[in-house]
Amino acid sequence: MTGRLRNLSELDRVIHEPARLLLVALLSSVESADFLFLLKESRLTKGNLSVHLTRLEEAGYLTVKKSFRGKIPHTEFRLTAKGKTAFDDYREQLGTIMVAKKPKG
Repeated sequence: MTGRLRNLSELDRVIHEPARLLLVALLSSVESADFLFLLKESRLTKGNLSVHLTRLEEAGYLTVKKSFRGKIPHTEFRLTAKGKTAFDDYREQLGTIMVAKKPKG
């Protein structure tokens, strides 16, 4: 296996999944976001969004705060320090893979 492919196989599989990558990218650009914002921006179904958010929470990449606004449930998500570091590391690894030079010949 070449170095570039080895690096690709070492990417964080939790973040590398396209829907979760989108969610982490969205959350990295805001202090926190509620379920409806993530639903609208990601264009995922409610069920699919819930599954991916749960996976990120299980990995320790985000926190979930549930509350009520009046009688309406409100769920807010925030990247943890671990999640921010994992996303930064992922972007750095991906960057080195993408800019790796092709062998001459």
